[in-house]
Amino acid sequence: MKNIQNIYSSIPADIPEELFLDVLKTDSVRIERIVSKGHTSPEGFWYDQDHNEWVMLLKGSAHMMFEGSDEIIELKTGNYIHIPAHTRHRVEWTEPKSETIWLAVIF
Repeated sequence: MKNIQNIYSSIPADIPEELFLDVLKTDSVRIERIVSKGHTSPEGFWYDQDHNEWVMLLKGSAHMMFEGSDEIIELKTGNYIHIPAHTRHRVEWTEPKSETIWLAVIF
């Protein structure tokens, strides 16, 4: 099968909202590309997902917070983190002048 694609393709210059693209989806796992450019979680909003998530930054940098801690987690290109189901978290900051590209494995 020769269905070769590129994770860095189809990214527009203007990104008014985060971009989400399912790279692979099965009954038990989803791999998603997320593109941020200055996007953050809304004020007071916390992700509380029913699934586990492993995320890696392929490009850029981001700051995350986890509920119950004042610590800012700084992620740079190549960093990855596992977020267990129902671990409340938020994105505090992403690069405002260039893309932050996340690869998320949701299982």
